[in-house]
Amino acid sequence: MNDWRIYRGVGQPHDGVRRLPEPPPWRDFTRAQDGAPTGSQDPSGARRLGVRRRRAENYAPRPAEVDAVNAALYLRRPLLVTGNPGTGKSTLAYAVAHELQLGRVLRWPIVSRTTLQDGLYRYDAIGRLQDVQLERARGAGGDGSDPGTGNGAADGSATDGRVDGDDRADGADRADGADRDPGIGAYIRLGPLGTALLPSELPRVLLIDELDKSDLDLPNDLLNTLEEGEFAIPELERVADRQPVVEVLSHDSGRVAVHGGRIACTNFPLIVLTSNGERDFPAPLLRRCVQLELEPPGEEQLTAMVEAHLGEEGVAAGQDLIGRFLDREPGEVMAADQLLNALFLTQHTPHAERLTRERIADLLMQRLDRSR
Repeated sequence: MNDWRIYRGVGQPHDGVRRLPEPPPWRDFTRAQDGAPTGSQDPSGARRLGVRRRRAENYAPRPAEVDAVNAALYLRRPLLVTGNPGTGKSTLAYAVAHELQLGRVLRWPIVSRTTLQDGLYRYDAIGRLQDVQLERARGAGGDGSDPGTGNGAADGSATDGRVDGDDRADGADRADGADRDPGIGAYIRLGPLGTALLPSELPRVLLIDELDKSDLDLPNDLLNTLEEGEFAIPELERVADRQPVVEVLSHDSGRVAVHGGRIACTNFPLIVLTSNGERDFPAPLLRRCVQLELEPPGEEQLTAMVEAHLGEEGVAAGQDLIGRFLDREPGEVMAADQLLNALFLTQHTPHAERLTRERIADLLMQRLDRSR
């Protein structure tokens, strides 16, 4: 097939999209993880580490990276990883979780509107109120009358009927309603940070991604939780005398028990905070973290990454682009996934003219720090 294009710009409808090839492995949202240990199915980790051959198994991190991870593990401190986009900051969390068999990585992506509450838990008070009102409406209509139309005798017996209905609600119907009441725990869902702090036999891995995108308050708001390893849920503390143990939803979509309205970790999670260096962080946060500056990947890391995603044939066919990526000017910012994109697409144009392949590479491997 000489023409690799799906969209041709001819203006006439056609079914060319049906010959669209399989997506790149790092953009495949349907592929199950190959060779994953039982109970650790994490499609996001598979996309990041590689599905043909895991990047975690053939990627040799630099000694400084290994030392920083181990320091964070030993000290039970967060790991703050900074570096240019595409240097593998987020991938580091998935590689550690895979090698140490710590299960699915909990990911908390940060945006400018993110608050500490988003990471700890959310209480759906409006949803609970709506459910209570719905149950009351069902109870009011339990005698066969329509509470919205006021059906009944014109002599006022309708009012008596409603009173009788209320009496029944206080009796057997209330018991039925209690059976249907899911309780306050059904309306509380832990966030990624809250789930990471649950008591566990082994530490969870939590990725707080792009902390530098947050507003000015979030880094300081994190201090107490990162220091103490616990937090309170006031909505549960208020009912702790009547409900000392409440089951809530976790970020993993499972149900977990909360005792006394508080969550406290037994094993402090490995928390990886990433930053592209777009802002400075306050000293109190820095002193609580092990800091790691991630350098751009070298030839060994790039080759391992390409092999993990595209196989040995991808490395052989893409030597020219790998060399072009490594030979860029000092200080020129380019992400490794740009190289992967260029390799994948140029390998799907094997019969195209060399000029076309070079044009595709130029399109996909543009420096990120150039002026617009």
